[in-house]
This record gives sequence, structure tokens and C-alpha cells, in this order.
Amino acid sequence: MVGTVPPRTTVPIPRRPLDPDDRQRHWYENELGWRTVPGEPLRLVTGLRFDVLDVPVEAGAAALWRLGPDSPVAVRGDRMRLLVAAGSAEELPGLLDWLEWGALAPALDLVALGADGHMEAPSRPGERPVRAPLPGAGPAEGRSLPPGRSRPLQGAAVWLRPPEPGCEVEASLPTLSAVGGVGDAPDLVRLVDTVATQCHRVRLRRSCAQPLAFS
Repeated sequence: MVGTVPPRTTVPIPRRPLDPDDRQRHWYENELGWRTVPGEPLRLVTGLRFDVLDVPVEAGAAALWRLGPDSPVAVRGDRMRLLVAAGSAEELPGLLDWLEWGALAPALDLVALGADGHMEAPSRPGERPVRAPLPGAGPAEGRSLPPGRSRPLQGAAVWLRPPEPGCEVEASLPTLSAVGGVGDAPDLVRLVDTVATQCHRVRLRRSCAQPLAFS
């Protein structure tokens, strides 16, 4: 028919696949419901769904039996991150005093991340962390990145015990309310006492391993 405009066919624009950072952010925010910090590198907000005890990996490994089987644990280099109930970081100084660790607390290398804090987001399960090439590595051992994107450092954080999507993480985390209470949540008091003891042993072992200084 004269004057009739033929219908236009709309072809959807092909979607670009999400890069690893976007996939991880989507996994944390949409599948786990955890808040992340804008920008790079990808970081998780602490103090909302959970707090974190950051300890030497030797101390953390010796305390894993104090955790429930579903309690998330991450590792980055020689540090281990134990997820604990939100609010635990605020309770830690008083708890260490009550356990008679207060005098040694500054030397224990036991760090708590709570409200207004953040931790590096471990790699999503099933995805290998991108690492920087080893010193002297050839081009085949590295991986090119798009312009403007920095390469993460070696020793990226990974999950030792990853969180499970669809599960409420709070029910598996060590908490003060587990003391004398009912339920399956691990006891924060026993965990902190075990971790503090192991941190002290690590400190003593490292002190003994240092060479003597002679004047």
C-alpha cells in the first residue's frame, strides 16, 4: 500500500560476556546477598552479615576444628580469614581480657575486621584467581589484560571453605550467643581462646627461629 512504512525488525545487540570481576561481584551480591565495595579490587563489606578474624595461617589451621563444617574460611598468602558472627570484632578486646590474653593481645597478630571494614573478596569457587607472572616468566606464562586493567598480585585470596549460595551464613558462624545456648552455631569464646593460644605459639616459634644478634 502506498505510504505504508514497512515494520522495522529490532535485532538485539549481542551481549558481551561478563569479565571475571563482574562475575564474582554478581555472585557475591546476587547469589549470596553480600555487599561489596565499589571499585577494584573486589572487596567484601564486613560488619553486616559477618565479621572476620584475620590470623596467621598456622594458627587458623589449628583452630578449624572449632568451626562448623559450613563456616566459611578463606586464605590469602600466609593469612587465614575466619568468618564469625557480625559484632564479634567489637567484642574481641573484652573477650581477650576475660580469657586473660589482654596483656599479650597487641603481640598476638590477631586482627578483627568488623563494622566499616572490608576484606579482599576470595575468588569465586570454580574460578582460578588471576596471578601475576613469576619473575622472569615468558609471555606464554602470563596473560594479557585489556588496557587500563591492572593485574592482581600473586597470592590472591581463595576460599578454603566457600559459602553456599541460598544458605543463611549467619547460622554457621561462631557467636557469643552459642555460650550455654541451644543450637548448632560454634562457640566464639572457645574459637578465640584456641586462636589466641595458637597465635602465641606461632609468635614464640618465630622468635626462636630468628638468629641471635651480637654487638
